[in-house]
Amino acid sequence: MSEITDFDALREAMAENSEQPEGPARNTRAEELLTAAEKLNIPLAVIEALGHQLKVYNYSSEKGKMFVPFARLLRMWDERPEDFDEYETHSLHWVFKWVSAGMLDQPHIPLASIEKWLGEMEHRYRLAGHSERAVRSAEHSVAAHVGDVARAERAYAAWLAADRDGMADCHACELHGQGWWQAEQGRDAEALELWRPVLEGEYACAHEPHTALASSLVPLLRLGRLDEARACHLRGFRLVRAMESMRGAYADHVEFCALTGNEARGLELLAERPAYFTDDGQPRSRLDFMSVVALLMDRLTVLGLGDRQVPGPAGQEWTARELAAHARGEALALAARFDERNGTAHVSERARARMARQPLVERLPLGVRSVRTAPPPAPAAAPVPVTGQPDLPALLAEARRLSDHLRPNAVEAWAAAAEAAEGVELDPRDRAEMADHEAMALGPEGAGLFERAAALYAEAGDPGEALAARARGAYVRALAGDVDGATVTVTGLYDEVLALYAADGTGIRQTASVVMSRARILTRRAHGGEDDGEVLAEAEAAVREVLALVDGRTGQDVRLAARVAEAQAMLGELAGLAGDLETAAELFARGASAFVAAGLPWFAVEYEARLASLAHHLGDVAEAERALRAALEHGGQQLEAPGRAQLHLQLGEVVGGRGDAVEAAEHALEAAHWADEAGESATLGAWARQQLGGFLLRQGRWAEAAEVLEAALPDLTAETHGDGAVVQTQWWLGDCLSELGEHRAAAERRLQAAEIARHWPEQHDHATLAHLAGESLGQAGLAAEADRAYARAGDLWRALGNTHGLIRSLRARAWLALRAEDGLDEARGLMAEALRECEAAREAAPDEDSRQQLVAELGHTHGQFGDLLTRSAVEDAEDASVRDLFEEALAQVVQAIGVFASLGDDALHSRTGAELAAGRLEADLDRPADATARARAVLAAYEGYDNAVTGDGDGEAEAVRARRVEAEQLLQLLAERPR
Repeated sequence: MSEITDFDALREAMAENSEQPEGPARNTRAEELLTAAEKLNIPLAVIEALGHQLKVYNYSSEKGKMFVPFARLLRMWDERPEDFDEYETHSLHWVFKWVSAGMLDQPHIPLASIEKWLGEMEHRYRLAGHSERAVRSAEHSVAAHVGDVARAERAYAAWLAADRDGMADCHACELHGQGWWQAEQGRDAEALELWRPVLEGEYACAHEPHTALASSLVPLLRLGRLDEARACHLRGFRLVRAMESMRGAYADHVEFCALTGNEARGLELLAERPAYFTDDGQPRSRLDFMSVVALLMDRLTVLGLGDRQVPGPAGQEWTARELAAHARGEALALAARFDERNGTAHVSERARARMARQPLVERLPLGVRSVRTAPPPAPAAAPVPVTGQPDLPALLAEARRLSDHLRPNAVEAWAAAAEAAEGVELDPRDRAEMADHEAMALGPEGAGLFERAAALYAEAGDPGEALAARARGAYVRALAGDVDGATVTVTGLYDEVLALYAADGTGIRQTASVVMSRARILTRRAHGGEDDGEVLAEAEAAVREVLALVDGRTGQDVRLAARVAEAQAMLGELAGLAGDLETAAELFARGASAFVAAGLPWFAVEYEARLASLAHHLGDVAEAERALRAALEHGGQQLEAPGRAQLHLQLGEVVGGRGDAVEAAEHALEAAHWADEAGESATLGAWARQQLGGFLLRQGRWAEAAEVLEAALPDLTAETHGDGAVVQTQWWLGDCLSELGEHRAAAERRLQAAEIARHWPEQHDHATLAHLAGESLGQAGLAAEADRAYARAGDLWRALGNTHGLIRSLRARAWLALRAEDGLDEARGLMAEALRECEAAREAAPDEDSRQQLVAELGHTHGQFGDLLTRSAVEDAEDASVRDLFEEALAQVVQAIGVFASLGDDALHSRTGAELAAGRLEADLDRPADATARARAVLAAYEGYDNAVTGDGDGEAEAVRARRVEAEQLLQLLAERPR
């Protein structure tokens, strides 16, 4: 750290410190700079250093330290106001507001002192000729803090009525404060309307829209505007995450998580800021923080997670229950100190009300990775009589009703009946059905239980159902891999049941069950990969036997209707295996429709999903979309989380593919949520988040997209998702960060993506990413790194034969070179190289379209060369050297005009733009007649464009209008110059 020996060095050091992150390190440096300023023996240096120290304290967790430097500044003003320049005079009066608010935040400062200070502020503002607007705003803050609503409303009205002047807070801060008061009074819609210009980016400052986004969360939830609340959380948290001074806004985001079923995310937020538990420089924001900590911990305790380990104050391990008690005690103790100071109970009442808030939404998906803090609710069990004693006959009747009608939860109902039947003597039929359904629940592990059920059915005198149970057992063995053994077994059962049915020994339902099991097993064998038409033909014949047996004879029997529907779908499956995709799609549609007609829509889901995949493959995107929507609709509440996630993800891709990024984002959001619910956050969830980020980016929702993509990246791996997905995510994230002005971070993402893409056989993506990284590095002020990235891109463009990319990389490097001291020669050389490359490529162009494009590129390069030379002129350079540069620039621009003229009307706007650039240069070279001729030539070029000018404001009309305005301005400038 170099010693500060003069005022300029001090100012440079203060400017550098201002750019550092908020926090104790920056504050300590400000204290060191004040000491250095005092050694310079320059009053203004001390004043500026005190102002700098006050500012960094205000924007940190040590706000309580700002009173000392301000008191010293005020004393210096009273003693020698002439030591203050205009800027420092303004700053002194400006920070009165900071000190006023800061006093409210400190419970040890008496209310009488605050009121006295308010009077002092009013007096000094009046003496300085300032409006009372800022004073009334400060008075409103005092009244609102102590709970004096009547006085607060009067001050609020006076605040709005007073004139805005240089002491008024910026528009963004004022609107935030006004909206906060409306929300505090329960007027949420009015608050959000006041905040709208801030939330939409019309007004902004160092802490806005950060605080407005945070303050809007609960009002939006209360109004049911959930999509907006989600967006404000993702945008707002990104802004406050790194700002130490914004503990109150950070608390709003933790509260949002507690009120929307995102408790796990709330814990992540607490873990990111451990110092917030103990920083005591601003007691009021600590009160806010500890209040929402208590709220979140209480929520976890209600969910049965009171013993869960949670992040808390350093020095011990905390459970949610322990931290809830600690945080509540801290919050109420702080509130009591404020109330003792204020002489009211208002602060404690607000704190208790905040800690007692109940969730406003059971579960609001955010798109970022989320782990469910509590298990999902168990499916509804069979009803139990109010006496509390299991009514076994009622449980059996309900289980039988559900299974006879193929209703969801039939297996669970039989399990409930079996549990109630423990120790009870049952007839063989009841025991058979219990064993049968227990086996169904076990899947491939249930083969032995199916045999047990078959024996019990036989004992109960139902040989047909015994054969059906054994056939079901054979099918689960096929599912486990023993297809050949299952085929042998089911063939024997098939023969037996047909003989039994022919002798009227069993019914159609039992017979159909065995015939369907055989068809399923043979279809399973057809899936075995054997390229044998006989296997497919045998399976198809077996399925058609089901239809021959049952179709037209279902009556009111839901089970038989389901056999018909399943058989249609199985025929579709076999048609697909045979390569007849159109027929497969038609049969899947027929099967799904049959399930819906039978009142069993949840069975249609699988086949609608298969139909969607086939339709997409066949290019029928509309049918794919219809089928996916139908699958989600038919699945309803019965659809399990993994399937719901898959369907939403596929539907998002289809909808996004036809250009509807808004609805596509909604489906990707749902997919991410259900993937998290299914425990597949790192696999399916990462895919969904990647897609969601892309759809948000397409809508220009940069901050939300960045938050989601950053959440997806840790789970995206080349092994699971492919390196293309990783590169695309980094690429999108770089685009978002670039739009947000985070150029260094954007460059990092683009370089990471380029490093992966450099190993791909096709190098276009590698070249594009290197080029984009150069743009970001240049915008971040890292000229040398940017030049290396552009050079890398240029080499790749050259190898790819992409002259346009090569030329643009050379031009970009030229502009970078111009930034360096004595960099004009290098910049000139790079522009000249770009011209040579363009000329050579034009001569070798394979067709007329390519040649025309390269001619246009040549014109733009001449134009940029001229612009570069013009901008290289230094203000204090000798007139002769400047004139020489302008002459050289003019020569380049004139060549650009000629090139564009050769392209005719297609390059009209480019040509007139170059004409105007030439005219401005000729004006600077004292050639008014030539400059005037060029301006008039531009106006003449657009004489036939009246319709375009009066059109609907499209791009063509705007370009014409802009050129005419520029030409007229140039003529006016020339007319006003002395002859």
